[in-house]
Amino acid sequence: MNLSNLFENLYRRLLSEKTKERSEQIILWIALASFILHLLIIELINFDIISINEPSNLLKDPIAAIYTPFSFILVYEVYLLIYYLPKSTSTYISKQYEIIALIIIRRLFKDLSGLSLTPDWFNVKNDLQFTYDLLASVLLFYLIYLFQIQRTKIYRTDNHNNKQNSSIKKFINAKKWIATSLVPVLLIIAIYSFFNWCSGIIQPHEPNAISFKNINNIFFEQFFNILIIADVILLLFSFFHTDEFHKVIRNSGFIISTILIRISFSVSGIINNLLIVSAILFGLSIFFIHNQFEKRLSTEIEESNEI
Repeated sequence: MNLSNLFENLYRRLLSEKTKERSEQIILWIALASFILHLLIIELINFDIISINEPSNLLKDPIAAIYTPFSFILVYEVYLLIYYLPKSTSTYISKQYEIIALIIIRRLFKDLSGLSLTPDWFNVKNDLQFTYDLLASVLLFYLIYLFQIQRTKIYRTDNHNNKQNSSIKKFINAKKWIATSLVPVLLIIAIYSFFNWCSGIIQPHEPNAISFKNINNIFFEQFFNILIIADVILLLFSFFHTDEFHKVIRNSGFIISTILIRISFSVSGIINNLLIVSAILFGLSIFFIHNQFEKRLSTEIEESNEI
């Protein structure tokens, strides 16, 4: 069996429709079990049966228990991102935006458990962050909706010759190889992040343990680093498929959008929200202008066919 057939078999095993459905069922059961377990731990702490020393609010209020199943669902969303990578670039990017929006929603559940609810709302750091996240989540929801509208617009259907069909097939195969390679990377980073996080609970002063301060960034900060590399490789492969200016700009713009999302993990407060909103707004703007190019080219093709 040659390398190409090996990757094709791996792709069918790891990223088939059947595997996706099976993974969804497994993740949902894990999410449900983790939610119950989290609630149980909170009650055990409240009744002084066990004692866990951690500075976050995750083990102080039952509302915070929603954070745990959401984390597993987010990992599945990352799997879906990889699943759609070979199928559609715009769907793949849309999944990135959905993931970062869900990360903010997940953060809201954590922040809800620590609200002060005092007249000095805008002077309390946690309450202020909750306000930023609340506004950002609504804005991101609307921007993703607009992106989905742009994603469904198809202005022209190219009549490809044999050479073009060959380049498209090679480009799709390259995307399949990258997606197949990302699945084990996803699993390794997820397992490493989980055990490193557990180490931070058991041994909070361990130098290599993940800090609770950056708990919202666990797994995703590392994965988006890998995603940027994958996006750059895809951009380079896309030059074998097309050299149209507006498509090159679109693909480059999507990489910049991904980088902005990655940078957002490095900061906190309103800067974090502004970077995330700017990333999606930039991607949406690039995609909108790209579609205007497609619309103009479609009109030109139709006019030339009528002559």
